[in-house]
Amino acid sequence: MAKAYWIGRVDVNNEDGYQPYAAANPAIFKKFGAKFVVRGGRHECPEGQSRSRNVVIEFPDYATAVACYRSPEYQANLKIRQANAITDLIIVEGYDGPQP
Repeated sequence: MAKAYWIGRVDVNNEDGYQPYAAANPAIFKKFGAKFVVRGGRHECPEGQSRSRNVVIEFPDYATAVACYRSPEYQANLKIRQANAITDLIIVEGYDGPQP
């Protein structure tokens, strides 16, 4: 079964207001078996538009990734993020087929 990922691009508008969101996420993500693959770090954007932060979070499968996003815990925490940051977020199923 293919893993799934949240891919987020974030511009934080209020660092102090954003901190409670970041602090609550580990417990939520742990409940759904998620782990950070990318969390900030150096980046460049050779095409398109970029945001200041990039995050990739891996989940065991697509259903779990969607369930985490829709969970009451994350939906409550999401309100904090939305008040303090601009975010583009997609949930995407990974690929586990043949490789070149």
